[in-house]
Amino acid sequence: MLYDNKNSIKTITYLIHFDGKVKTMKLIYAIINNDDSHSVSTALTKGGFSATKLASTGGFLMAGNTTFLVCSEDDKVDEIIDIIRDHSRRRKQFVPSGASYDVGSYTGFPVEVSVGGATIFVTDIERFEKV
Repeated sequence: MLYDNKNSIKTITYLIHFDGKVKTMKLIYAIINNDDSHSVSTALTKGGFSATKLASTGGFLMAGNTTFLVCSEDDKVDEIIDIIRDHSRRRKQFVPSGASYDVGSYTGFPVEVSVGGATIFVTDIERFEKV
């Protein structure tokens, strides 16, 4: 525990490394388009990072995504984000719009939207154990 200048308790998250050094831990949530999932997974593994993959669906296009959960030491977060950025590309895609012209009659005009890339959240880890 640390105390800030107002004497209130401020918690920190950490992992005591095998060499006795204290390391803060982060959890990275990365939502990736399914088209890029394999590339990101392979690159993270080559970089020496473990990740848990979860199937997810986006709300706007109802398209398949993969959500990666990566637990890492604080000083490795930027390296992980760089790997994800390098292997998640944005692309243009045409989707039908929902234009209505009559009661019960819908015509889907194609609309160009940007898909892909990654949405990344980084949070503190209160406790981390690998058993």
